[in-house]
Amino acid sequence: MKRFFTSIIILLATLPMLAQGWPEKYDGVMLQGFYWDGFADSQWIRLEKQADNLSKVFDLIWLPQSANCGGQSMGYDDYFWFPGEGRYNSSFGTEEELRSLITTFKQKGIGTIADVVINHRRNVSNWVDFPAETYNGVTYQLKSTDICSDDDGGACKTWATANGYTLGAPEGTSEVYNKSCEGWDGMRDLDHSSQNVQTNVKAYLHMLLEDLNYVGFRYDMTKGYPGKYTALYNKDSQPTYSVGEFWDGNATNCIKWLDATKDNGVIQTAVFDFAFRYTVRNALRGSDNDNNSNNWKQAANMKLLGANSVTSNENYRRYAVTFVENHDTEYRSSTSQQDPIRKDTLAANAYLLAMPGTPCVFFKHWQAYKQEIANMVAVRKAVGITNTSTYTPILNNSTSCYAVQVDGTNSKKLLCVVGPNASSYQPSNEWKKVISGYHYVYYVQGIEPSAITLPVLTPDQTPTEAAYGGVPSFCKINEGEICAFFEAPVAWGAVCQTWVWMNGHDGKEYLGVEWPGVNATYLGKADNGNKVFKWVSAKTQAPNNIIFSGAGGQTKDFVFVNGGYYTINDKQGTATGILLPTTTATGNQLTKVYTIDGHLLRVLPAGTSTNEALNQLGHGLYIINGHKVVK
Repeated sequence: MKRFFTSIIILLATLPMLAQGWPEKYDGVMLQGFYWDGFADSQWIRLEKQADNLSKVFDLIWLPQSANCGGQSMGYDDYFWFPGEGRYNSSFGTEEELRSLITTFKQKGIGTIADVVINHRRNVSNWVDFPAETYNGVTYQLKSTDICSDDDGGACKTWATANGYTLGAPEGTSEVYNKSCEGWDGMRDLDHSSQNVQTNVKAYLHMLLEDLNYVGFRYDMTKGYPGKYTALYNKDSQPTYSVGEFWDGNATNCIKWLDATKDNGVIQTAVFDFAFRYTVRNALRGSDNDNNSNNWKQAANMKLLGANSVTSNENYRRYAVTFVENHDTEYRSSTSQQDPIRKDTLAANAYLLAMPGTPCVFFKHWQAYKQEIANMVAVRKAVGITNTSTYTPILNNSTSCYAVQVDGTNSKKLLCVVGPNASSYQPSNEWKKVISGYHYVYYVQGIEPSAITLPVLTPDQTPTEAAYGGVPSFCKINEGEICAFFEAPVAWGAVCQTWVWMNGHDGKEYLGVEWPGVNATYLGKADNGNKVFKWVSAKTQAPNNIIFSGAGGQTKDFVFVNGGYYTINDKQGTATGILLPTTTATGNQLTKVYTIDGHLLRVLPAGTSTNEALNQLGHGLYIINGHKVVK
């Protein structure tokens, strides 16, 4: 009996530790497994094919929000929360492919982190309606009263009042700033004081952990609701890992948010260390506003990298998830340049992977420097650096490099030197060089470089596009249809959108919607495994051109051929069925008319439309440029 009570006491003593949202002395490294609009590279099937390499380097992989958002989306306009009935067929793949990915990662020793978007949610058809989802026999649905009353600067309330709806409470008060939490006009902001919101969120989080088998959460936009709700949700769901996106370059504010997530005095989550990221960015620039000054000068002279971050606070270091780039800071395009690190990306990662906290590597950086990043992680783990390790910036006379000593386990140490003069830096004889590269060097102490095994990465086995194998028999043209078929590349996932137009006109005039157009209907898989879709026009006049697009990109402009079967390369053939005449010209080729038994009846000038050809014929069945048509 005494042993029984002792066991209970030990168990109770460990419960607060289990509920803290991030393990202590954790030596893992995380990968952000996507970038903005990286739909092709982050397809579930493509990531799964890379599991062997990824498992040699990373312990956690953060995936984009994985539910269906109603079209091509990065997931931050979240629509569905619960699986079933295609609700988890997203821009990154199907629910089946997602489950397979998470299972494979788990078998390889990788934990998968879910992107949890609960600050806001997308509506169905008006300002206040949300989808009803039945999961495990329970129907979950948010109501108008679950929307913050001051959402969208009061515009939502104006509409709701005019249409007879009631909203919830206003945005909660931020414990960090002692003012209303941030709103976002793009979607409806959720009132987390609502019991119904809490019920829906709790069920959603349990599903992610217990059904889809994620191991933890990345909470999006946590400035949008009080930190106490993160504590509430984590205490209920008990994730092993939890990190909040509290986007603030002031480390003090991030720490205040961590304190706001306490339950019974215990912090319930980690936080992304934005202050760490900004000090690295500034070190690379030389100052806040000068992109061209000497690399690392400000950091070396003022020791900024060691002075301003959550990581620099030894009482909160455990809860710092460090990074140097993510999908919101990266360069996206000339019109959406964001705030990227523009040089010394490799050195920035060398510093990131040497320091305490839990490093999160950006997917584009991993793609560019796989072997070097893998080597850095191997050295980090061999030295025994964890999220609570201590470090000491090293003073030096150079204004073009920065050195920091990080203490691992069992008296092992790592010396990281970064900057243009990194290779010229001469440490004392106790340090032995283990790896180096462009503007970075790693030295170790207390362990021989020969005792550190660097991983051997193999070429990524990404799915190949299977060769065209003919028009599948299930591609049928119904009488009177104007239609087209598309065999989508495997990376395009579950959605194929169609954009068509008449010569000299925009596609919106034909379709009535904005780009990328309308969803084609999934028919099945071709013999080569590629998904096949069908688009059917709602009009009686055929378009001149057609484009297909999906998660992996888009095709070029194709000439539209009624009943045409297209692949990413071009039109490959024509589906079976009887086509009624259309008014679309056939292009620059001669228009050839055959009888149904294959005899060439006549050859008409290039550009003659099917309808014009039929005007010269009597009633009957003909083959015109490969199409069966009836007059």
